[in-house]
Amino acid sequence: MKQQKQQVYNPFLPSWEYIPDGEPRVFGNRVYLYGSHDRFNGPIFCMNDYVCWSAPVDDLSDWRYEGVIYRKNQDPKNKLGIRLLFASDVVQGMDKKYYLFYAFDFMGIIGVAVCDTPAGQYRFHGHVHYGDGTIWGRRKGDQFPFDPGVLVDDDGRVWLYSGFYTPVPAAVSGFRKLRNDGGVVVELEQDMVTIKTEPKLLFPKRGTGSFPDHEFFEASSIRKDGDNYIFVYSSRHNHELCYAVSSKPNGGFVYGGTLISLGDLFLKGNHDETKGFNYLGNIHGGMTRIGDSWYIFYHRQTNQHSYSRQACAEKLIQNADGSFNQAELTSCGLNRGPLKGIGCYEARIACNLWSRDGVGRYDGKRPRKTLADHPYFTQSGKDRDNNPDQYIANMRDGAVAGFKYFQIEENTKISVTTRGDGNGKMQVSDTPDFEKICAEISLPDCTGGTVLLKIEKGVRALYFRYRGTGAVDFISFQLQG
Repeated sequence: MKQQKQQVYNPFLPSWEYIPDGEPRVFGNRVYLYGSHDRFNGPIFCMNDYVCWSAPVDDLSDWRYEGVIYRKNQDPKNKLGIRLLFASDVVQGMDKKYYLFYAFDFMGIIGVAVCDTPAGQYRFHGHVHYGDGTIWGRRKGDQFPFDPGVLVDDDGRVWLYSGFYTPVPAAVSGFRKLRNDGGVVVELEQDMVTIKTEPKLLFPKRGTGSFPDHEFFEASSIRKDGDNYIFVYSSRHNHELCYAVSSKPNGGFVYGGTLISLGDLFLKGNHDETKGFNYLGNIHGGMTRIGDSWYIFYHRQTNQHSYSRQACAEKLIQNADGSFNQAELTSCGLNRGPLKGIGCYEARIACNLWSRDGVGRYDGKRPRKTLADHPYFTQSGKDRDNNPDQYIANMRDGAVAGFKYFQIEENTKISVTTRGDGNGKMQVSDTPDFEKICAEISLPDCTGGTVLLKIEKGVRALYFRYRGTGAVDFISFQLQG
């Protein structure tokens, strides 16, 4: 494996990029990231056109912008570009072409586009429909089509997974009363748009056949590992990605566990959302094998709402029996090991963030009002500005930002860069409970200094807690040998 060009952090794309619902796909010697495309400070999900990023499979630090691959107004039902393009997935068909499947707003329609290359200019191909030409989602009693996940199996059969927990008003979905019973599967013809078999309910959202306390909500994603089919989805908790496994693609799935939670909930027995280690909101993503390792891709929320989400990823540990352990949130997900214990790090790569009063949900009512005294990730400038200065805003007394992990050496010194009207100190610890204070940096008028980090050598987390009056914006910190 070649040497990694540089360190890679979470979020792993540039700070100005907002790609949620990430689906990683390996084609040839590159991994491609597909997904939705949020607009910074947008008032709703997925306002921008689809773009793609890719990286060599042997250097996950070297992400390249591939440009716009599909525009909203390319769908003939959206010539004015008013409707939004939600979660997408891309597979290679038996004809060697690449097919992009997308959820068409809340309309209850799945669109398909096609291209000769993984990240080229996709062309509209059609809407998923029945053999008589009726679009799926326009027949009375249809299950609501949403969040497509697609598998082209080894035998060439094509399976499309879909589903949404929450009923959508009929006025939005063509005045058809659609069902929302859970996650479903349909088999497609080789043309990738015609339904071959009737939709089948695989993942009921309640009752018999559902997964207790981790019932299906949305975000269907499917992968194959040897002879096993791995289905990834967002549960009704709406902050975790779970998985289920079967020996066949259209039935028999058994719940496997949680892969990732935005608040590190369910790790170490913690089920209390108010005591999560990060702010909660919707989650969507997919998993893939890159080399010998599996990774789970997901997104985090920024800007005190659900509409400016950024792509993150974590390495998964697979056990001898094929099961996966829940991954924890880190700042170094795609990096080959911990970050260096020397250098300047932007505060935006914090994987944990909470206030003196704990955390909250960005998908609740009026989150900016409810969480007005809480810290949050944001940036200056408008959407897709060059080099925006993303940072943690509004750290008030007791607020904590956590970073995991660093290879700390002996005699390391630390300093911070902040701004704002705060007057106090920044405490540093290697544990979230701050049982031991490893450094304390005075911030009179938000000016700091360099102090010794009294911490044992080795792989360590760093937690920063603000103590004082007013509020500070946390810009960056510096580790020096």
